[in-house]
Amino acid sequence: MATMQYKGYMAQIDVDEEADLFHGQVVNLRDVITFQGRSVEELRQAFADSVEDYLEFCAERGEAPEEPPSGRFVRRMPPEVDRSTSSDIPEANSAPPLLVVLSGPSGVGKDAALTGLKKLERLWHFVVTATTRPRRPEERDGVDYIFLDTDTFLRMKERDEFIECAQVYGRWYGVPRSQVRAALRAGRDVVVKVDVQGAATLRRLAPEALLIFMLPASFDELRRRLAQRMTETSREMELRLDVGREEIAQIKNFDYRVINRDNGLDQTIAEIDAIITAEKCRVVPRLVQIL
Repeated sequence: MATMQYKGYMAQIDVDEEADLFHGQVVNLRDVITFQGRSVEELRQAFADSVEDYLEFCAERGEAPEEPPSGRFVRRMPPEVDRSTSSDIPEANSAPPLLVVLSGPSGVGKDAALTGLKKLERLWHFVVTATTRPRRPEERDGVDYIFLDTDTFLRMKERDEFIECAQVYGRWYGVPRSQVRAALRAGRDVVVKVDVQGAATLRRLAPEALLIFMLPASFDELRRRLAQRMTETSREMELRLDVGREEIAQIKNFDYRVINRDNGLDQTIAEIDAIITAEKCRVVPRLVQIL
């Protein structure tokens, strides 16, 4: 077992000989920060980048970074290691950060669920999606969405600044790579809201991501919610319902499903919170690689 230090932060290194890969974890922070590399030099750079991302992430949120304490630290051992002879308790360490992907058909209530989840004041990072669609009256730029003109969005797309992006109902939507990467490296659980197509892309890029599908109780409920929004024409609404049927058929590709019934938003929020809490208690945790 080897260690590295950078700006007072200490990391332990494990070697995956079968995959010819080094894994590292900062161990003198409450937050879990992981990184990897295929050589010592690559590993050192990944370690430095992870710490700098953590410091930058704290600065963006107006938070003081946790000062790295000196003293003893505990190794988080991989699940295949026999722990019976260890004097430490690696299972008691903080679970690694999750990438939570929330999806579902248009009108199911994803935005309302996110608003409720934010009120729980968990230490989660909610990714703000970029879009070229017009801003609705109640929406705030940079909070609900990052509203961009098409030219700006496409330039960002060309620079590979989105982990995932797609054209949905004639408008572009994209998940900013920098937000996800910085939050994961800072040890924060990341919550991303995407359509079903975007969820499939994120599952390919991060197989250990946690995918949650929101369902309406019925198509009548979904039709009623779309009509109440008054943001689509009748033709557009029928298109969204047709696409919704196709999206619901993809539910088998998700890990969990939550039914968002009329007047049941509080229950929906509680169930999503419970899913994330349960995942953080897994004996063999999900290990999301930095994207």
